[in-house]
Amino acid sequence: MPASPGSTASSFDEDEINSRVRPHWPSYRSILKLRGFQLDTVEDVKAFYSCSANGRIPDYFLVKHSGDTDDALCPDAGLPDNLFRGTRICDGAKVVIKAVHLHSRELSVIKFLSTPPLRHDPMNHCIPVLAFIEVAQDSLAFIVMEQASPLLWSSQLIDDEVPCRLDLFLAALRQCIEHCVFMHKHQVAHLDISLRNLVTDYQGHYAYIDYELSRRFDGGSIRIPEFRTTEIPPECELSNGDCPDPFKADVWALAVLILRACKLAGYCIAELVQLTRPMLNENPADRPSLDEVLRAFDNMVSIIPNLDQSPDSTHQ
Repeated sequence: MPASPGSTASSFDEDEINSRVRPHWPSYRSILKLRGFQLDTVEDVKAFYSCSANGRIPDYFLVKHSGDTDDALCPDAGLPDNLFRGTRICDGAKVVIKAVHLHSRELSVIKFLSTPPLRHDPMNHCIPVLAFIEVAQDSLAFIVMEQASPLLWSSQLIDDEVPCRLDLFLAALRQCIEHCVFMHKHQVAHLDISLRNLVTDYQGHYAYIDYELSRRFDGGSIRIPEFRTTEIPPECELSNGDCPDPFKADVWALAVLILRACKLAGYCIAELVQLTRPMLNENPADRPSLDEVLRAFDNMVSIIPNLDQSPDSTHQ
């Protein structure tokens, strides 16, 4: 059996502790405040948007919170129930707080990746974690994540108003590959690599999110029964949902991400398509390791001309 930190307690149901939690946020407002973090209120959101580029407050806010007092909590309508925006009290820095089960694999993986020296590794592209706040009596934990400055992390990877230059696009893809190499080096499989689980700060930085399906392995079998994910590799479809090699499943999903990113950015790069072909091999044993993918990517970039071009002049 794989050793997955945080999931060894037999007294907990595996599916229950790794499913998404939906806390009653007002109940934890004072606990978070004692640890130096404040959940966003109506007043906070009004102040944030009044200082933003256009000063326009979203329609959902005006409708949903028109009758609330300024100190009422104000959840972001664009986030799921397990996430809440807030601020660090000491300096007003924006944060996002994620609620997870205290014994979940996600908490264990994020703790592991956020521990020195891993958190300082330049190949680590996790969103920086500012604090872990545990509420043992409720089997709950809060992961307090840093928000990008001056802009917030966004899942809209391509700025509609600014064409994405090829060199910047390839640099973004390299970060995506590099972080997967980093995880695999430390025996962590993400297991839900997709565009929807990638965010950017529009300052050249990209980060993976949502480690709800991720696992850390430490010897023994790595087969995962009843595997569920966004990008399902063919071997899982042929084995009634079992995943024989989670690391090679990541390789498959990363190839799909690269191709979808090309379409989203408006690039058709023959060398990138060629790079993904072995990654999409139906036999997982014949797929390259991510170390090999990164080396092949760097070799590919070194021979592509005109890296400052825009999508409408893409090298075919």
